[in-house]
Amino acid sequence: MLNAVKTHKGNTFSPQSLSMLLIIVVTRHKDPEWASYKLGIFICLNCSGIHRKLPEISRVKSIHLDFWENDLLEFMKTHGNLWAKAKYEAKVPPFYYIPQSKDCLVLKEQWIRAKYEREEFVATSVCHETDSSGSREGFLWKRGRDSRQFLERRFLLSAREGVLTYYTKESKGPKAVISIKDLNAMFQTEKIRNPHGLQITYSKEGQTRNLFVYHESGKEIVDWFNAIRAARFHYLRTAFPTAPEAELIPKITRNYFKEGYMEKTGPKHNEAFKKRWFSLDSQERNLLYFKDPLDAFELGRVFIGSKEQGYEVQAGLPRGVRKKRWRAGLTIVTPHRKFVFVCENDREQKEWIAALNEVISRPVTA
Repeated sequence: MLNAVKTHKGNTFSPQSLSMLLIIVVTRHKDPEWASYKLGIFICLNCSGIHRKLPEISRVKSIHLDFWENDLLEFMKTHGNLWAKAKYEAKVPPFYYIPQSKDCLVLKEQWIRAKYEREEFVATSVCHETDSSGSREGFLWKRGRDSRQFLERRFLLSAREGVLTYYTKESKGPKAVISIKDLNAMFQTEKIRNPHGLQITYSKEGQTRNLFVYHESGKEIVDWFNAIRAARFHYLRTAFPTAPEAELIPKITRNYFKEGYMEKTGPKHNEAFKKRWFSLDSQERNLLYFKDPLDAFELGRVFIGSKEQGYEVQAGLPRGVRKKRWRAGLTIVTPHRKFVFVCENDREQKEWIAALNEVISRPVTA
């Protein structure tokens, strides 16, 4: 970073000013090239766009391209990411999801707003008892199972009762009562085609049931997500009282390891290949498949065991298997049968093989 600043034609810093920029910082971003000179922190390009929306609390400059006055450099030197983390993240609840670089925009924006605009996690902040306790009530737009239209539905989350329920306008009682034990939630903005799209999954009669919801407010949908995480965290602490917190946090909610279209054939390998949407749940070791990405129920699943149990994934197809459209095949070998799939191209084939091998390489745990 320092060399780039030195060599840029527009920069006329003294050696003393340049040394101020060489600050050892702790950040979630690799080689940040932007900074908020109002907050005194270094940020990445993606986060800089969000900070620009908050001029009352954050002002952004490029480390490489903008001129830095000495008083701003001094401010950066006396603050920095460690200082900001100690102040603005003093009371982040263990269940609260801290977004990573690959996460969707609404998660990143609401994390930044929660920290710096609303100051929800400073030491003097008042705890939001409802969300922290895993309880929440309100309306979300839910996609109909049959109509495929989004309709407003009332949802009620209660960690104390261990359930999430939702109601239709027509029903007197709840339309569904979902156990928090089997509950998962993940943002699926591209799949749902909504920047605030959330997928809620649970097990119903041995099948995966999907609910696709959204809210017009980014804050509201992220608050719902973290309330679900709070309820799940409460359940896990009750179910596994001796487990350390670090082991429970990854189990609160999870994203699918990989998703996408493949074609599959039946167990005899002489049936026509059918295009299906696949979701790899690496934690539960299931490869789920659906007719369409937004289907309410799975069509089926393939359990992915470990290498020690005789599972493996191979590039290509068994001899004699004929394929018509797509050519990049892969075979999942289990102790009982071979599952045959075809990907659209070689890149997709390699990504699916890598993802499946990641699961197969891990031992099966109770």
